[in-house]
Amino acid sequence: MLHAIARTLDPLLRCLWPSPPGRHRPPCARTLPVRPLPEPDPAPEPYLRGEDSPLVRPYFLAHERRQADAEARRQRGRRRALWFAVHGIDIGPRVIHGREVAA
Repeated sequence: MLHAIARTLDPLLRCLWPSPPGRHRPPCARTLPVRPLPEPDPAPEPYLRGEDSPLVRPYFLAHERRQADAEARRQRGRRRALWFAVHGIDIGPRVIHGREVAA
């Protein structure tokens, strides 16, 4: 029974995997046509930078938002101090250039 299976599958296997050409083997009658390789693109695309990516990590956005909020808070404090100074009230900093200043 094994010989019958081998005799049945042998032609199929020879079509799928032709034997390599050698000195003592006859050349294979069936050869597959060779397709030419596709031509490479003339100009490769530039590498993507992290700034160009639409994907941004959420913790990075949160850090930037916190920095912007802190800067806005400092700016409001400076504006408030300036407004009070215009009206004759001194609430400026207590320490200027490392020295304590009397109010």
